[in-house]
Amino acid sequence: MAVVLGAIADDFTGATDLANNLVRGGMRCVQLIGVPGQGLGELVEGTDEIDAVVIALKSRSCPPAEAVRDSLRALEWLRAEGARQLYFKYCSTFDSTDEGNIGPVSEALLERLEAPFTVMVPAFPANGRTVYQGHLFVGDRLLSESGMQHHPLTPMRDADLVRVLSRQSRYPVGLLPWSTLAQGAPAVSRQLEELTGQGVRQVICDTLDRNDLAVLAEATVDLPLVSGGSGLGQALPAQYRHRGWLGEVSAAGALAPASGSALVLSGSCSRATLAQVDAFLTRFPGFPLDPLMLAQGPEHLRQALAFARRHLAGGRPVLVYASAEAERVSRAQQALGRERAGELVEQALGELAVALVDEGVGRLVVAGGESSGAVVSALGVRALRIGEQIDPGVPWTQTTLAEHEAPLSLALKSGNFGGEDFFLRAFEVLP
Repeated sequence: MAVVLGAIADDFTGATDLANNLVRGGMRCVQLIGVPGQGLGELVEGTDEIDAVVIALKSRSCPPAEAVRDSLRALEWLRAEGARQLYFKYCSTFDSTDEGNIGPVSEALLERLEAPFTVMVPAFPANGRTVYQGHLFVGDRLLSESGMQHHPLTPMRDADLVRVLSRQSRYPVGLLPWSTLAQGAPAVSRQLEELTGQGVRQVICDTLDRNDLAVLAEATVDLPLVSGGSGLGQALPAQYRHRGWLGEVSAAGALAPASGSALVLSGSCSRATLAQVDAFLTRFPGFPLDPLMLAQGPEHLRQALAFARRHLAGGRPVLVYASAEAERVSRAQQALGRERAGELVEQALGELAVALVDEGVGRLVVAGGESSGAVVSALGVRALRIGEQIDPGVPWTQTTLAEHEAPLSLALKSGNFGGEDFFLRAFEVLP
């Protein structure tokens, strides 16, 4: 079977989130780190057993022109591999600013594909992200009241996604309301046709539950490009199978047995991750990274490394974290600058990962999109096989590293995802 779906994700954990849902839908999936310089067959074995490829970029919060450039490169690579449908993946909390990057990237992809429009489906009901009348909810709270208004890079202070996207886009933005979704896929198709006749190129879609995702998948499976969070990835595989593009697979997420010691690296400052850090520290040791101390020289990082080595030698999972409350993050950003504070943390987490994986860590959890990007880049990871789910949106993956005989088991967690016991349970569910 050929590659059915080619996806472009704007961060590393978002890519894994989508890949997880595709595997749960029975698609054998590989995640690539950045746009490869060679073909799929040179990167992974058994390409005839790959149904979906997800390219993870670091394009969520970079300058819009850079995000557009990298996304178009990914598009051309995926088209060269024969992908039937393209998927632009962004966060289920629509992380962006008034300049982008969701609007500029989706418009550039549409123009390169010469496609008239695309749907925007950020909702992921399984994780409490729903859209109604164009407004994004996180659980029972509007996005702008969910804690995302305090995000250090992309503060989301407006829950009206039509309004948010309109500020980023050159063309009119439309809304597909739930009242149309409730009438089924034919009604959705008619509404989309009407909106495109009005010059709309990006359509925000209301979505309340899995049935709504199934309706949207049926109505959009033949579009050259779809976009959204990972929720739509739950529903598309059934439509591919219905068209005969996808065979039946009994164990799409099968991985090799895991080995080695267990480490958690956390840079996310989301409410969910902060609760996960607190829960982990009730049972296992953790070392807090401080950007201000990192800025003073290498001693703080050496202390973190020594702490991790000492506890890993005793066979216990260890956490090293820069996760902190908004006030503490703000103080560091004011003293160092936002970009510098983030760079110090990302570099430290990357150096810790390289040193400790070389010394025997074989099971690694990373929390936060930017942190995950820094870690996989530092480790030189190029491709990940996607395994079974830990929590909605977060699977275990495996990769082979140069000069390492055993594969590295790696879980890349979006900051907002996972229950309070995520760090505790992650190692329990890994075979």
